[in-house]
Amino acid sequence: MHKPDVLSSVATDPEIIGKITAGEKDYFEILIRRYNGVLYKIGRSYGLAHDDVQDLMQETHIAAFLNLGKFEERSTYKTWLIRIMLNKCYHWAQKKSLKADGVFSEASHTGAVLTAEAVTFSDARKEILNRELGLVLETCIEKLPPDYRTVFVLRELEGLSVQETAEATSISEANVKVRLNRAKAMLRKQLESWYPQAQVYEFNLIYCDKVVEKVFENI
Repeated sequence: MHKPDVLSSVATDPEIIGKITAGEKDYFEILIRRYNGVLYKIGRSYGLAHDDVQDLMQETHIAAFLNLGKFEERSTYKTWLIRIMLNKCYHWAQKKSLKADGVFSEASHTGAVLTAEAVTFSDARKEILNRELGLVLETCIEKLPPDYRTVFVLRELEGLSVQETAEATSISEANVKVRLNRAKAMLRKQLESWYPQAQVYEFNLIYCDKVVEKVFENI
């Protein structure tokens, strides 16, 4: 696979999309790597295991590539991509709930697993998040109600604006603010109002390379 030049990695999303739609699909690697982190955090906040998250990340990137010509820039590419990932997480959870006799609630589709007990910590995840503080923070966030958890991850860990978060989750900007405030209140006692972003839901570079490879195999 041809590697895009180094300078292209600092190009804006619209500039990169222009190159891709013009036939230079190798530039799609930049978008994959640029947003693997946020997609991973969304999947993990949804209660998915590491391997399941990677699968949905790949599906999300592939869907975005196949529909890139339909992207009208009414929102940012990042927000559009997040909506695709959220939809895939929602449908994944629906299928999972059918096998688990209705554990998932459709009313909470912007979150996912409803109980902390449903969250498991695999050996692979422990290797990725090998710092004790990171594990504590992740555990606390996963105990948030699903709707609050998703908003918290998008706003505080990924830095989306209120408007972008509202667009991604299909709720009002007022609800985004309410859910974020309530999420912070729930976390405050344990986190004491601070949380280092880099240690939560970390997506290792070796997995980023794997996602890039798998996506390009399918496009």
